Amino acid sequence: MFKNYLKIAFRNIWKNTVFSAINIVGLAIGMASCILIMLFVFYETSFDKIHTKNLYRLDEVQKFKGMVAPQKVALSMFPMGPTLKNEFPEIKNFVRIRIFERVGLMFRDKKAELPKALWVDPNFLQMFEYELLEGQKDNVLKDPNAVVLSKKSAESIFGKENPIGKSIIHYGEDTLTFKVTGIMANVPANSHLQFDALFSFSTITRPDYMENWGGNWLVTYLELAPGTNTASLEKKFPAYLGRHMSKENAASYELFLQPLADVHARSTDITHDYINYQKFDRSYTYIFSVIAIIVLIIACVNFMNLSTARSTGRAKEVGIRKAIGAQRFQLAAQFIGESVLLAFMALVLAMALVKLLLSSVNSFSQRELDFSLFSRPGLLLAILGGTIIIGIFSGLYPAAFLSSFQPIKVLKGTLRVGKSNFRNALVVVQFSSAVFLIIATGFAVKQLRYMEQKDPGFDKEQVVIIPLDAKSGPKYQAIKQELLSSSFVAGVTGSQQRLGNNLHQTGVTFHGDGPIKQIASSQVVVDPDYLSLYKIKIIAGRNFRDDAADNAKAYIINESLAKELLKDQPKLTLQSLIGKNFGFSGMDSTGRIVGVAKDFNFNSLHHKIETLCLFNQKDWGYEEMSVRIKGKDAKQAIATIQGVWTSIVPEQEFKYSFLDDHFATLYKADSQVSSIVGILAALAVFVSCLGLFGLASYSAERRIKEIGVRKVMGASVAGIVALLSRDFLKLVLASILIASPVAWWAVSTWLKDFAYRIDIEWWVFALAGALSIIVALLTISFQSVKAALANPVKSLRNE
Repeated sequence: MFKNYLKIAFRNIWKNTVFSAINIVGLAIGMASCILIMLFVFYETSFDKIHTKNLYRLDEVQKFKGMVAPQKVALSMFPMGPTLKNEFPEIKNFVRIRIFERVGLMFRDKKAELPKALWVDPNFLQMFEYELLEGQKDNVLKDPNAVVLSKKSAESIFGKENPIGKSIIHYGEDTLTFKVTGIMANVPANSHLQFDALFSFSTITRPDYMENWGGNWLVTYLELAPGTNTASLEKKFPAYLGRHMSKENAASYELFLQPLADVHARSTDITHDYINYQKFDRSYTYIFSVIAIIVLIIACVNFMNLSTARSTGRAKEVGIRKAIGAQRFQLAAQFIGESVLLAFMALVLAMALVKLLLSSVNSFSQRELDFSLFSRPGLLLAILGGTIIIGIFSGLYPAAFLSSFQPIKVLKGTLRVGKSNFRNALVVVQFSSAVFLIIATGFAVKQLRYMEQKDPGFDKEQVVIIPLDAKSGPKYQAIKQELLSSSFVAGVTGSQQRLGNNLHQTGVTFHGDGPIKQIASSQVVVDPDYLSLYKIKIIAGRNFRDDAADNAKAYIINESLAKELLKDQPKLTLQSLIGKNFGFSGMDSTGRIVGVAKDFNFNSLHHKIETLCLFNQKDWGYEEMSVRIKGKDAKQAIATIQGVWTSIVPEQEFKYSFLDDHFATLYKADSQVSSIVGILAALAVFVSCLGLFGLASYSAERRIKEIGVRKVMGASVAGIVALLSRDFLKLVLASILIASPVAWWAVSTWLKDFAYRIDIEWWVFALAGALSIIVALLTISFQSVKAALANPVKSLRNE
């Protein structure tokens, strides 16, 4: 019997090649989309799964006076780890981490630079379960000047030589010597902590750091006892802060615990998050999953629609089989079996598409998605089980519908299959989903373009960023003067931080006409030409001067900080601040405000502009040099800059990046989201149109004699096309009306995550609706025109 069912299934597939192809291709696209998104979701949710202990990151909510809004930060204070462990039995262990970038190491005469390393407490490898290849986890980082290298780093420095016990020298800011005490496996890509080496924290810490309450410059992780109620523990933290800080300072902080599993995917609202590789919003993974499922459902709907629409073609088969004794459940089982067979045929095509597209998806997403089914039996079972479910789901309604035919009516030729409201409803569901995705894509692209094109208040184009360190930093003035003599260079400046990053915050003191004010503000140390190079406007006072009177004494504040300082004296102008005493809290009070700069977005547009002061202080040095290049020959300009660098700092490799590229990385996740949603929207529209094409083909075929009669009676081609298209266009219009309010709500909710956002404009909905109608009309018209142009003699010769 099974063999007979299989023969009938293949015969029907071959007999209805076009409709079978539409079903298989549609299902394959839906399945391929689901598999790729499933791989992405699996990768995202696999972050930090190698660690099995009950780990949490200690984060802060900073509520300093003068801030635009409270700010969550992934920072904590040096004494917090040890004191929390001592005071709370729920906390079993702690580890503190500080990032250490561009680490220059030397072994004998060989130099190597590690992109990123971490200063860590001795118990780091006991809390975090990274694989240690050589050494003992309990003592490799116990002593000062100890280093654990990754396998890749060890090979780059030592080659094939055994590094254990050997000494390496850090060159750059100092000449510390480290002893290699361990080798660990390379950090997996799905770890939010990425590093090439671990250095013992005790190398750089001092006992007096335990009194450094208020300095937030590291990250603390805590291991909690099993079963700990984190909410109850967090309620004890205000009293804990009160025991170690003044009442006023303690009120500026709120501590909270973030599960390790949430650090990678639930930290988009946390700033100063410097050690969080590929940080991504988990809500987007859910959105991708839902959209992929929508595409798959649309493909399943196609199957249902086309199967029921062509029901009359198999009516006699059903009638005869019922007449000779076949039961309804047998017929239903056969039709469901055919559906499952088609689903597996679609799976083969889907897997081929996944294999073909995976490298492109990895390149685009910058992930390492893996489609090794046999090494991941869970994934294989999920795909096979999903395929069976898809086949059953797609075939359930057609099976019930076809097996319900009465044999007497079928064999007498009196069976009539009229309009199906259920089928129409399925078409509406299909196109509603497609229209929703088109609208969502339109607004996502619009918001991304708005962020990319919005004037941030400074000029970031054609600015080359060059990192400085202890070797190159002291030679900054020499490099600057040499570069300014080049015809390819328009300007040079230095700073301790980069625009587009979370700038450091500090306490500032203001002596105005009223009481002394002490508030918190973002700050950046710059050289006198900083505002000129970035074309930041001065709206009161003046720019920095390159002289001894301004150095270490002149401050320029932004509008937001100026308004905060004048909040209690609203009648005073910005100009009234010029010359007033101002400076970092705890420093010499001879500083003064010399200018007020127009507000500019020194961070991404996800965040509102915070208060900011710029400090002219050459003696502290700079961590980066900004060079504005002239003309369009960027390649030649870079070669010129490199030549100057090599002549002055020959011992150091020249490295650079463009500031606009840095800002593009701030919106990379948003760009990926809009692109993925756009691709899935296009697939949804394509699969919907496949179904519409099939239904239009069947409609034209079913009404072939009616069309012939109408043509004989004088109907025009345009009239017949309109007749065949009218019902489908009504369904598309209904889809637009349903999708638009849902899309408006979804887009409104999404845009709330942006401090600066676009307006929801009506024309995007109108454009999406018009596009949907045009695409649907083109799809339908192909078959409608073909039917209208057919010779009526052929369709009526049997009448």
